Amino acid sequence: MKLTTLEEYGLRCVLQMARKAEGVSMTIPELSRLEDLSVANTAKLLRLLRKGGVVRSQRGSQGGYVLARPAGTTSVQEVLDAVGGKFDSGLICEKHTGGRTVCVHQADCSMQSLWGVLEGLINGVLSRCMLTDLADPARMRRWVSSRVAPALAAASETPDVFRPAKGERR
Repeated sequence: MKLTTLEEYGLRCVLQMARKAEGVSMTIPELSRLEDLSVANTAKLLRLLRKGGVVRSQRGSQGGYVLARPAGTTSVQEVLDAVGGKFDSGLICEKHTGGRTVCVHQADCSMQSLWGVLEGLINGVLSRCMLTDLADPARMRRWVSSRVAPALAAASETPDVFRPAKGERR
């Protein structure tokens, strides 16, 4: 998965909001200054995030943008989806067909299995990581060590699945 600048900046803007008290709005110029982004780029990001249901706008003297839901119920996956980032293993095969319109390995492709497993792992982690986790570095370290690290360790401790059977060659 390649994280685009749009996804990175969108996530950074949302994290600025997640670090504020619930319901406290932030303006486009304020977010632009804090993240050192242009006002135009920040406005574009907030428009995408609003359309994606991650933030909502408030009018008036206390106006600006706020998270649409509490940070503890908003996943990183939702933010990335709102600004266009989704690891989709099917798109890999569609984009990399060589000189043909359809991949030469379409009927019998071992790589599709690999991309499918990675898609599940990536989307699983991103959908379980909430903005409250990511907004606090110490909390994020605890989250990784308590949730992600054990899952990866368990996956690596299943040698029978990944090793060839006796007499089988790779």
